Parts: sequence; C-alpha cells; structure tokens
Amino acid sequence: MKFKPLHDRVLLRRLESESKTSGGIIIPDTAKEKPAQAEVVAIGTGVRDEHGKLQPLAVSVGDLVLFSKWSGSEVNLDGEELLVVKESDIMGVLEGKKAKKAA
Repeated sequence: MKFKPLHDRVLLRRLESESKTSGGIIIPDTAKEKPAQAEVVAIGTGVRDEHGKLQPLAVSVGDLVLFSKWSGSEVNLDGEELLVVKESDIMGVLEGKKAKKAA
C-alpha cells in the first residue's frame, strides 16, 4: 500500500533501540523504551505561507531524525508499524548514521 502524507506531515519508521548499555548490561525487550529515532519514509507537500506560496519541508525521504517522545499517531500499513508526525514534532536530522530497522 502506498501512503502520501498531507501538508506538513511526515511518515516515520522507528529505528531499533540499543539492546545493551555502554557498561555492557543487556536490556530485555520488555524494559526497552520506544526509540525516538526514525527514518523518514514519506513526506507531505509542505504548507502554504500567508501569501499562498508553498513552503517545502526541511526533511526528505531517507533522513534519520529525532522526534518528540509522545508525538504523532501510530499507523499499521502492510503489517508494518509506522508513525505519522507533524514536521514541527521533529527536533532534528541525524547525520552520519545508518538506519537499523525496528524489530
């Protein structure tokens, strides 16, 4: 199924969180928090300013981003759990990292 977000919304795929702390302690799946890092899967067209000019989004498909912990709406598309957020809920783009898909 193909999904295109509207206006300033962004479709995200959460990244897998670390299963081990920096000290070497293994974290069980039940104790892990949902990660606040994600890969941008799809973006909307942007929003119109007060003059009617379309302002494109600052993120693009494939970007790795940090987003607010309690933001967005979870959706299930083709058996995959994804997240739809407004661009304003995205705090920034992570540079120099590769995506690890969530389990």
